[in-house]
Amino acid sequence: MAGSGRRPEHRGPPELFYDEAEARKYTQNSRVVEIQSQMSERAVELLGLPEDRACLLLDVGCGSGLSGDYISEEGHYWIGMDISPAMLDVAVEREVEGDLLLADVGHGIPFRPGMFDGCISISAVQWLCNADKKSHSPPKRLYRFFSTLYTALARGSRAVLQLYPESSEQLELITAQAMRAGFTGGMVVDYPNSAKAKKFFLCLFVGTSGTLPKGLGTECANEEPHQAKFTNERTRFRNVKGKSVKKSRDWILEKKERRRRQGKEVRADTKYTGRKRRPRF
Repeated sequence: MAGSGRRPEHRGPPELFYDEAEARKYTQNSRVVEIQSQMSERAVELLGLPEDRACLLLDVGCGSGLSGDYISEEGHYWIGMDISPAMLDVAVEREVEGDLLLADVGHGIPFRPGMFDGCISISAVQWLCNADKKSHSPPKRLYRFFSTLYTALARGSRAVLQLYPESSEQLELITAQAMRAGFTGGMVVDYPNSAKAKKFFLCLFVGTSGTLPKGLGTECANEEPHQAKFTNERTRFRNVKGKSVKKSRDWILEKKERRRRQGKEVRADTKYTGRKRRPRF
């Protein structure tokens, strides 16, 4: 159930879609790697992990370990689950630092209670909404996944699942099964004004009803955040032509604000922030 950092086209079950050629193709794609890293950073940030210790995280749909790379860079440990042997083979070749498990998360999370300090998932959970076999029931598979995930997570921890829903009905199905399994929380939507860059993060709490994190840029939105509703948004990441505006002033200010919230040293904002320098001859 590998996450590729892009919206997947559901052409059969993930273990067949992500064959050896597809696994290598996206792992070597610099654009995919960059997007995967950005979404992993955002997911880990939304976990709200303690700063004074290393944590053990579960990566659902870990693929070739791109999201795990970021977890390792942040000083945490991780175990990754994926249904695609080809993706895990690439992860092994890349010598990722996490442990890997070949498994279908629709059958449940096979770890002892309270084992993990958090869980992330990048572009994977929506695969559970597919009925790739006659025996597959999306509601049952989703409930099995969420109920066993709830058990495997420590009380007070979070799961942050980035996903690409195909419809509002699919979002409701996923969220309903998560809440039925005992989770509280809701959806954080990033870049709501961009059809291509919009990202959905299902932020779930275990055992406690925490405050749903705000999406970056929500000061520009008129809507108030609500628990278990899809109202957390932030400003768009691309211009009207769909071209990336990375390195723009808004993008830089947003990134600096994220660094400040993480307690990192950041230069003060000035009128020159994000201004392009004239070329020198």
